[in-house]
Formats: sequence, C-alpha cells, structure tokens
Amino acid sequence: MPDPRTELTYATPFTLLVAVVLSAQATDVSVNKATAELYKVADTPEKMLALGEAGVAGYISSIGLFNTKARNVIALSKILLDQHGGKVPLDRAALQALPGVGRKTASVVLNELGVEPAIAVDTHVFRVAHRLGLSKAKTPDQVEADLMRITPRDGLTRAHHWLILHGRYACVARKPRCESCLLADLCPSRELFLGA
Repeated sequence: MPDPRTELTYATPFTLLVAVVLSAQATDVSVNKATAELYKVADTPEKMLALGEAGVAGYISSIGLFNTKARNVIALSKILLDQHGGKVPLDRAALQALPGVGRKTASVVLNELGVEPAIAVDTHVFRVAHRLGLSKAKTPDQVEADLMRITPRDGLTRAHHWLILHGRYACVARKPRCESCLLADLCPSRELFLGA
C-alpha cells in the first residue's frame, strides 16, 4: 500500500478526532459502526454539545468505556467551541489539552491530517516493532522514539499505518501469519512462530 490511511471513517478534523478518541480500547470496525449513526445527527462540536452526554452515550453504547468517552466528547466539544472557535487545533499541545486526548490520539490526528509526521504506538505497533527487532523499549513512548529515529523521513507519515495494518492482518497477536508474511525473511522472530 503506497499511501495507507486510517480505517476509521471521518469527513472532517472534528469527526476524525472524535473517532480516534472513541477508538481507545475498541476496534475501528466497532467505532465506524457507532459513528455512522452518530455523525448523521452530530458531526460538529455544536451538534455534539446539543446532543448531550446521554445522547452521545446512546449512540456509542456498543463501544467499551462509552460513558467516559461520551463525557470526554462532550467536554472536548465545549472546549473547541469556547477556546478554538469550534475548530480542532492542529498543534500537539492544544490537542493533548483536550479531554480524552493523549499523545497517541494527538499523533494519529496530526499524522492523518498531514500536519506532523508521527508514529502512534498502539498494541499493534508495539508488538510489530518488537517482533521485527525495530525496538526493545518497554514503553510506547520509548518505542515511538526508536521508530521515529530509524524510519526514513520520506516514510514517516505512512510508517504508522503500515505497522498497524501489518499487526492487524499479518503479524497478529496469537498466531502470526509468518508463512504468508512479506517480511518473514527479514524477521528475527519468525522461527519462534513457524515452528509452533
């Protein structure tokens, strides 16, 4: 895939931000299913705020931690209206100041919108980085630093997606598909799984 993108469905920076906030500890498929209906009625901070916490929770109840996520979506919508003119701020510090937005979420948003090359380290990226020997670090922030250091500049905006997709569909957690993996001949972990 020469130009991989997120599998989350979005139309604007705001709907991307909400989708990424909702995706914590949830699958993109489950988030897309919930947001397909949610965005029909609330695809701006104003409409989200009008829907209210209980209203948002009703649309996202199929996603884990939905009450907390609904609270965060309402709170970040209010902050966007009060402090940012209803627009998603496109700098890391302002994004990370929003409720429910940590480093990983900000990295996904900034990278996806082409604002800042970033590698957001989720469970897939963490696993693939270790299996491929790209990092031995123990924390997501340390893995991110390792990956940012070794990834060629022209691949930085795509590396995040390549690693996620590889971890989601090939280098899966329990039974990695080493026999069909395009990277098997480069992978220092393949013998662990091919013999299993």
